[in-house]
Amino acid sequence: MNKIVSKEKFSENVVKLEVEAPLIAKSRKAGHFVIVRVGEKGERIPLTIAAADAEKGTITLVIQKIGVSSTKLCSLNVGDEITDLVGPLGKATHIENFGTVVCAGGGVGVAPLLPIVEALKKAGNRVITVLAARNKDLVILEDQMRKFSDEVIVMTDDGSSGKKGLVTNGIEEVINREKVDLCVTIGPAIMMKFVSLLTKKYEIPTVASLNTIMVDGTGMCGACRITVGGKTKFVCVDGPEFDAHQVDFDEMLMRLGAYKEEEQADMYKVR
Repeated sequence: MNKIVSKEKFSENVVKLEVEAPLIAKSRKAGHFVIVRVGEKGERIPLTIAAADAEKGTITLVIQKIGVSSTKLCSLNVGDEITDLVGPLGKATHIENFGTVVCAGGGVGVAPLLPIVEALKKAGNRVITVLAARNKDLVILEDQMRKFSDEVIVMTDDGSSGKKGLVTNGIEEVINREKVDLCVTIGPAIMMKFVSLLTKKYEIPTVASLNTIMVDGTGMCGACRITVGGKTKFVCVDGPEFDAHQVDFDEMLMRLGAYKEEEQADMYKVR
């Protein structure tokens, strides 16, 4: 079991947990994820590692309450233990000096974006980070992003923080003023779809992380299969990052909603 050493609430539904996991902390790279299970009969859920401290032997996870399993995880407190935590899994982010990179994160997708921003900056890139949320209370890790970014643009739906508008508005603002060599996007599937459509128009290579569709994390269950460039891929073993312009986001969105009614029914039972 893995003990929780610190807990911070970003908002009513978003929690940051620092968890003891010395071996994972030592070997993790940007883009890696873990599989977490709460309780012996708990569901396996994938979470990208937001940060790691090899000296302390801890990793940081940011969780949003969405279903039963994530709600149980968010309810744990300092001193509690996570039943199972396996990783690091997936392929690490490809890092090199691309030039100018726009990193676009939405909601809790900002958390897995943080180590990528850090790695890209350390590789010598000019990094412009665009953070998007519905309102100012849902903007997370802004200070940490500023530490590793040349510029941070905050976009909120209601204009309560930064500029009013969508993540695509912030990205296009950058594209219109300077050459962008790469875009990296992590967030809700619908957000990544429209980021991809925008950057495809401007012929900017784009990488999207699709970890939200994963279940098993080892390639055995097949739940995370998606179509990339006309071929079937498994997010957990072939990704979680792919060429966004090759991803069939409509198929992904359809499959993400396949068990929505069952998930809502289970949440109702919990309440």
